[in-house]
Order: sequence, then structure tokens, then C-alpha cells
Amino acid sequence: MTQGDTASAPLSLAALGWTDFFADQCGPDDACLRPVRIDSVHRTRMSAITPDGPIRLKLPVHTNTGDFTVGDWVLVEPSTHLLRRRLERATVLARRTEGSMTPQLAGANIDTLFIVTSCNADFNVARLERYLALANESGAEPVILLTKADLVPDVQPYLDQAAALQRGLAVATVNPRSSHAAAAFASWCGEGRTLALVGSSGVGKSTLVNALAGTIEGEPQQTGDIRDHDAKGRHTTTSRSLHAIVCGGWVIDTPGMRTLHVSDAASGLETLFAEITELSPLCRFRDCTHEHEPGCAVQEAVSKGVIDPERLARWRKLDLENRAKTPEAKGPRGRGGRRGV
Repeated sequence: MTQGDTASAPLSLAALGWTDFFADQCGPDDACLRPVRIDSVHRTRMSAITPDGPIRLKLPVHTNTGDFTVGDWVLVEPSTHLLRRRLERATVLARRTEGSMTPQLAGANIDTLFIVTSCNADFNVARLERYLALANESGAEPVILLTKADLVPDVQPYLDQAAALQRGLAVATVNPRSSHAAAAFASWCGEGRTLALVGSSGVGKSTLVNALAGTIEGEPQQTGDIRDHDAKGRHTTTSRSLHAIVCGGWVIDTPGMRTLHVSDAASGLETLFAEITELSPLCRFRDCTHEHEPGCAVQEAVSKGVIDPERLARWRKLDLENRAKTPEAKGPRGRGGRRGV
């Protein structure tokens, strides 16, 4: 049971993250089925949590477990635990790996996504923007979480750089090994709330999961050190799992991402680079690249010091990458369809 012995009394569906969004998807034909939430996905098996405890799901023939992810809500037969169908996701965290036409699912129905980075060589503005594009596209609320703040003379420059990446972006600091680490998440925790942690290996994600899970975790996540010469971490989390949080809610730990390609993230980039998005309609040409065209409102903002030219260069790189790596979805008659997971 990945979430541990959360309580002696049964939990409510609401405590597991059930909301009206999911209830509205259930009709009269589903009255004999039971909603459960997936807490681990493996190559040939999946398990789930229920108000009464953990269960192992019975999978229909030819089920592809890659179509499911931790945090999903599914309907099962009460007596056999046979999986019947998955409910639509409120949010979904996914990324496309190099050469793959199918997005890799990292978690579903996440309320807040913490992008964890440390105040050392791991702190990289361009990489954080990639994570933010991913977070924005998922539908979850992004938060930048800085670790190792106690190891730098002044943490303020890191806070300022992180906060400047996106309008209204929340930024917090935390010491993963502190006895008060869980308190840093208090504003985002609560019954039924689901958090997830993403970031490079070695920034303290697994240690934070252990801190959030507290004493109810029977099997703490393995943690590892970082290499001194380049601040790169070693992969210690190799699978995704759902864990109960002592102060209420759930947390999903995810493996570190060495390479993070941007694809299927057009709206995520629009949110991330809102200052560019808002000026684009004012350009003379509708297909303006904001590079050399006359009458470019974005270049005018750059010349006036309103937009950082390096910020514009990073937008251009991510926009081109997203266009190149996002496959064109085909409808029933070969026309472009709606992208999505």
C-alpha cells in the first residue's frame, strides 16, 4: 500500500480527491460500479486506493497500462475489482519523449505542481521555463520550490529570478531535511488536495515526499546525494506513486527528468510568456515571428526595455521547438483534430 495505513477508520471519497467533476461523469449505468483512485502503475498491473483501503485492479484483456497514470479515477466492479472505465481527468501532467508519438503520463488530477530546484548549479531559468510550460498545459497550479537556500549567502536573487518567470507565480523556499519542511506546503495541502513534485534528480524531491508523508509512510522514498562537480543528482525515484500527506491530501513523486522536450504546449507557452502573447495581436503581420518584421509590437517593447531580449530569445526557441515536436492530430477524415491526452 503506497499511501500507508492512513487511518483506522475508512476515508471518504472526498478525502481521496473525489469532486463533482468526477461525479458528474457517472450516469445510471454506472450505479453498480465503484470509483477508486489509481495509486501505482506498473507494466502489467495497477493498484488503487478506496475508502476502505488498497486494492489490486483486475485488468481487462489487452489493457495498456500506459493509458493510465497515478491519480486517475476509474470505475470498477465492486466484487472483482475489474476495471471498467477511466473517468475524464481534471488535469493531466504529460510530456513527449524524443521520437515518441504518444505522450508519457506522469500524473493526473493534480491540484498543485511544485517545480523543485536548488540554489546551486541546478538553478536554470531556461529549464524552469520548460517546466512551467508543462505545468501550465497540465492545468495544475505551478509553484517554484527552492531547496538548499541555506547554503547560499543570499537567497533573494533566486527568489526574484524565479518570480519573474511568470505573472502571479508563487515561489517558496524549503529545507527538505528540516522537521518543519511539511509546514512550507500548508497553504496547498488539505483534504482531497493532490500535490506533485517535478524537477531534476538530486534537488530533494524524494526527501520532501518523506517529509510530507511523515510517520504514516511505512516505506520511505529512497534518497541520494548530488555530484559535487556539477550539482547533478542521481535518479532515486524510478516510478510514480501516490502518498498520503499527514496534514491532509496526497502527493505524487515523479522520477527526475534529464531531458524535457516542449510539445503539445501552445497554451502553456502563451501563459508563460503572457507579455509576448498580449502584444502579438498588435503586430502588423499576423504571422509575425517578432524577429525582423516591420511593425512588430514585441520588438518595439524590447527596444523600450519593457521585454528582456533574452526572454524573447527563449520564447522563440521554445515556440519553434513546440511547433516542431507537436505531431499534427488527425481527425476521422485526415483533418487536423483537437490535441490532447
